[in-house]
Amino acid sequence: MKITFLGANHEVTGSCTLVEAAGRRFLVDHGMEQGRNVYENQPLPVAPGEIDFVLVTHAHIDHTGLLPLLVRNGFRGRIYATSPTVKLCGIMLRDSAHIQEFEAEWKNRKGKRSGAEPVEPMYTIPDAEAAIRLFLGVDYDHRITLAPGIEARFVDVGHLLGSASIELWITEGDTTTKLVFSGDIGNTDQPILKDPIYIQQADYVFMESTYGDRLHDPRPDYVAQLAEILQRTFDRGGNVVIPSFAVGRTQEMLYFLREIKEKGLVKGHGNFPVYVDSPLAIEATHIFQGTDPDCFDQQTRELLDQGIDPIGVPGLRVSVTSDDSRMINADRVPKVILSASGMCEAGRIRHHLKHNLWRPECTILFVGFQAVGTLGRNLIDGAAMVKLFGETIEVKAEICQLTGMSGHADRDGLLRWVNAFAEKPKRVFVIHGEDETEDRFVETLTGEGFTACAPYNGAQWAIGAEGAVCLQEGNRIRIEQRSGEGPSRASTVFQRLVSAGKRLLRVIENNEGGANKDLAKFADQINALCDKWDR
Repeated sequence: MKITFLGANHEVTGSCTLVEAAGRRFLVDHGMEQGRNVYENQPLPVAPGEIDFVLVTHAHIDHTGLLPLLVRNGFRGRIYATSPTVKLCGIMLRDSAHIQEFEAEWKNRKGKRSGAEPVEPMYTIPDAEAAIRLFLGVDYDHRITLAPGIEARFVDVGHLLGSASIELWITEGDTTTKLVFSGDIGNTDQPILKDPIYIQQADYVFMESTYGDRLHDPRPDYVAQLAEILQRTFDRGGNVVIPSFAVGRTQEMLYFLREIKEKGLVKGHGNFPVYVDSPLAIEATHIFQGTDPDCFDQQTRELLDQGIDPIGVPGLRVSVTSDDSRMINADRVPKVILSASGMCEAGRIRHHLKHNLWRPECTILFVGFQAVGTLGRNLIDGAAMVKLFGETIEVKAEICQLTGMSGHADRDGLLRWVNAFAEKPKRVFVIHGEDETEDRFVETLTGEGFTACAPYNGAQWAIGAEGAVCLQEGNRIRIEQRSGEGPSRASTVFQRLVSAGKRLLRVIENNEGGANKDLAKFADQINALCDKWDR
């Protein structure tokens, strides 16, 4: 079988791996790059219409965000994911499409004045809805047949509601080879979700390395730390603005805020307002509240058994419309504002930063990973000035971070996961980590007796029972460009046309042996189309 590494290799976002085995081609994840683009994701070496199916580890956009584009360009196969992931993708992909349409509309309004060529959105809401219709939800721990010779099982990995490692059994001839894709490996002892479940056997492992070169700080008392930040900020008369991923981290913060209010840990400010200003986060919260309790950890299930909503904050206010959002900052009562995106790259959080960053009484509290090159990372690194909506804003607010609060396992957590295999895999492919982090984690694994490597985007490997051979080295040229700029952001219209042509060829091949009358009609239709465009 052949493995092609297409994205999130020597960088953290844009996960995508192509597997060609047992007469099938399929993808594991197809995510969007976010933040600074260091190594260009490589294009699919086959037309989207030639992909048989996709397996999705979890719903985050850096693992799913290009699925609507794949469908737009001709993919029509099944997309397999756990049932909670299917529900979350239903809202997240629509939201992503809305952002693509909004950005294209904004660029076209601006470009019209300068005579620039109009731009197309990467994909549209109908494209996202078409992708959502292709999802098929599966249960954890059930071994399913995807095609003759290919079986899969999704195992809870504790990173996000519905997140999974994927076990794959691939039989070619008389030989079965087992692959394991880790997905994003969750941190332990986090609220709401279970700890990662460890897998016992694999021939080849493809594992993330986001925190592969560092340890989280000792687990703090998140509730006490958060209460302290709220207390001093409210005492100054300011707001606590929390850039928070709409799915996962927002619900964890609501879990902590419920406990703070329940125990009266913030003094002198009564039932302080908490705003969730993200339609996506509001919908995701409803999905969390409606999910099978078996997906949650024991403490959360105990709260549910007592009739307590673990993320039900007294006095919670939700902001759906733009007018609702604008009114939040018009009210000077000290408050908590939870808004997406978590890295401050898009969404309503940027408006809240514009209104609060310059105020020394306010606090901006980061509660999640900030990729290099994002606005969130720049603020944590001490930026004195930032630009928002064309306006330069002086950073006077207090910048805080709840350290150790991560949905990703640290280096020791990654090692616990990979050391759980009863026998060492033939090879560990290290993916989904920043450039030097992947190299350091390979060194760590090698020191522990593993055979490991960190391929670059575009690398191809042949693997099987006899071992693994690199067929093609990946692209090591650094580009230092923000994702979202230039033609790499999406397939051009011409590339869409080429993909459509490849799909047509596959359809023709699949009709071999059909009735002569039908084939003749099909040929006439193709020739008529060629006559129209052959110029």
